Formats: sequence, structure tokens, C-alpha cells
Amino acid sequence: MSDAAQPTVAEVRAAVEAVKAALDRHLDAIENRTGEDDPAVYGAFEALASAAEAYDELLYDTYDEVTPFEVPLGDTLPEYSGPEEPGAISVLIRRDYTVADPQRLVRQAERVSGSAAAEGGDVGAAVGALFGEYEPDEIAERHKEFGLEEGDSTLWVTAAGPAEPGEWLSAPFDQADPRHLLCRFDVSAVYDEETDADALDRLA
Repeated sequence: MSDAAQPTVAEVRAAVEAVKAALDRHLDAIENRTGEDDPAVYGAFEALASAAEAYDELLYDTYDEVTPFEVPLGDTLPEYSGPEEPGAISVLIRRDYTVADPQRLVRQAERVSGSAAAEGGDVGAAVGALFGEYEPDEIAERHKEFGLEEGDSTLWVTAAGPAEPGEWLSAPFDQADPRHLLCRFDVSAVYDEETDADALDRLA
């Protein structure tokens, strides 16, 4: 285990409870699926994978133990069933960050806003100020400067139908359907670890 602050026993217990709940939701989605490629099942699978990964990391950090579970990567998407010639596309991006230095984040927000943008050290207000000032790509490039630590990220391009202005703004991600995925690009430390392991295997 590293010398960094270790997770508490309560955090590990909460993580395993999250896995149990995700298992129940996954089974419920399967039992109530509407077809072979029901997006609800896929969403429940992704949630279960995320919960299991979080638990595995906490378990290792706390007890130097791991689970026997391995989440398959890269080949779990359903077969494409969207239009052969899409009339429109949707680009969906998710980037996760850990707030590694809240004070730095607040200071940067106050600097760009010219006032106490995050009065009282409000991280939420600071995030709003920074994302209101900078494009997401610039924040990604300068994340350390803002007290953020990069997590996983993914970009999906899906086939979509033409939409009227404002049509989907109330629920922008509800129409994300993995069956209409044209391409995706993922960035994760998991892939870096696999690459490092492969390199060590070649040197052995």
C-alpha cells in the first residue's frame, strides 16, 4: 500500500454495498428488458462495472487484496442498428476530474471572475465560474493549473435524427443509444496499466 491517505473501513463497506445495489439493478434490467439490445441493460452493466472497479481499488488500497472479477473492455457494445446513412450525428463527451486541490480551484475561479466567484470556498460555484470562462478542451489541457486531476474520459459519436432547436435540451443525454454508436474514443489509466504490463511481459 502507498503512503497516501488510505480509504477508511467505512468507505470500503460503502463501496461493496454499492456493488450489491448495482448487481440488483443489473438483474432487474435484464429481467425487464425490452429486447436483445435494450439500452437499459447496457446502462446497468456500465454502472455495475464502475461500482465493481471502485470497490476493487478501495479494497486494494486498504487491504492489499483484489476481487476475482475482471470487467471486459472494448467489446461489450451491442451491434450497430442505426441508419445506414445518418441524417445527423450527436457527439457525446464525458470527462471525469477529481478535485485534488479545492483551494487552488477556488483561487483560480476568483482570479478569472475578478471577484469572489466562489465566496466561502464553494467548489461548485468555482467550477461554474471556470467552465463559464474556458472551453472544456482548455480546462482539460490545463487541469492541473485548476487543481483538478484527470480521470477517465470518453467520446461517443452516434447516429441521430435532425432535431428542432431546443428539442432535447431538457434531457440532453437521454437519447444516447449504444446501438447507434458510429465510433468511440476512450482514455483511461486502465489502458496505460495494460500497456505497461504488456511491455514488462515482453522484457521478461
